[in-house]
Amino acid sequence: MTAPPTEPSTQPTQRTRRTAAARPAPRTPSTAGLVVLLGAMAALGAVTIDLYLPSLPEVAVDLGTTEARTQLTITGVLVGAGLGQLVVGPLSDAYGRRRPAAVGFVVYVVATLLCAVAPNLPALVAFRVLSGVGASAGAVIGMAVIRDLFVGPAAARLQSRLVLVIGVAPLFAPTVGGAIAAHTGWRPVLALLAVAGLGVLIAVWRKLPETRPELTDTPAQARAEEERAPVTPPRGARVLRTFTGYGALLRDRRFLALAAMPGLALATIMAYVSTSVFVLQDGFGLSGTGFAVYFAVNGTALVGGSQLNAALVGRFGSARLLRVGVAAAFVFGLALAGVLVARTDELLLFAVPLYLLLLVLGLIMPNAVTLALEPYGDSAGAAAALVTALQSGIGGLVGVLVGVLGGDEHATGLVIGAAVVLNVVLLLSVSRSIRPSVRT
Repeated sequence: MTAPPTEPSTQPTQRTRRTAAARPAPRTPSTAGLVVLLGAMAALGAVTIDLYLPSLPEVAVDLGTTEARTQLTITGVLVGAGLGQLVVGPLSDAYGRRRPAAVGFVVYVVATLLCAVAPNLPALVAFRVLSGVGASAGAVIGMAVIRDLFVGPAAARLQSRLVLVIGVAPLFAPTVGGAIAAHTGWRPVLALLAVAGLGVLIAVWRKLPETRPELTDTPAQARAEEERAPVTPPRGARVLRTFTGYGALLRDRRFLALAAMPGLALATIMAYVSTSVFVLQDGFGLSGTGFAVYFAVNGTALVGGSQLNAALVGRFGSARLLRVGVAAAFVFGLALAGVLVARTDELLLFAVPLYLLLLVLGLIMPNAVTLALEPYGDSAGAAAALVTALQSGIGGLVGVLVGVLGGDEHATGLVIGAAVVLNVVLLLSVSRSIRPSVRT
């Protein structure tokens, strides 16, 4: 088990300090510009699901399948993202952040265009998996860039601000996607996603800074490094070393527990998202417009919770806010699970605990990520990949599990209840190893 530092540092790593001192001016954009850029990269994965979500009933009719099976096109994106992140992360440690990001978004654009012309459900699912692989570059590299530049409360604050940008697009995506599908069908929705991916690709190519410390050295510093280490390992050996870094991560029980917490938080979201169209329209009788509005309102809970975390993390620290978030999610999650299992017809009884649950998830995800990545500055790409892969993998499994359990309110309630209980168990397992961050 890798021993984390007893006190989270809020200063750059030694290598980063040397690099910063050698450079005459920073190469990174302003914090606001960086948040917008990284947010656009990471939001593409969420928009890939949310813009397409209202089209599920039409996809089922057009491709001659069941509504439950069309949920595999949602699960496929998450599974593909989980697999892609495990590759992109180590490659970004070896080759830098820019090139793997650009390649990932090229894959995304091509795969999404193929989705738009898929002739049947198996082909659509396969291409959606591939689009998830491409979109994975945004989340994992964005997380690694933040770890390259910040640690401690500053990193948690930036992670929270990132959620604000990520959350804006999904607020409007179902409304836009539903309107397009209603007038032109579901295939133009996927074509629009390809255009969005192309826009992100151009922004990455033109604006994404290279933040990997070893790749930001000045010529003078590079010569000094060569004098200290005259034999430079071949690039292939370096890539292999970055992949073997997963071994240390997988042996670190503290890292794995913290990395799984955002995944379980995402599981509660995906349990709601994957059945929301059918539960809200069939169960509670909402119209297509009503569903889109309600979905957007719940999106404000995720954004609001993350911004609350950004305002409080400097004063209370990531460890304390993580504990508060997990405890609150346990209470609201079990309340929501009870309502869903009971299958009430009262929308308010469902809406209130769901909104509060989504709100407190904003205290769990950024803080768990920050605490998990802090000891791994030299392998931030691989560590970020494992965190995001767990998120996507757990989210993808939840989609399958909800479908196996029936894809109804009862299944959603069982999955949400299990997720919040498991997060409490994980927090208790690492409680002694996470200490309150120093106030900054």
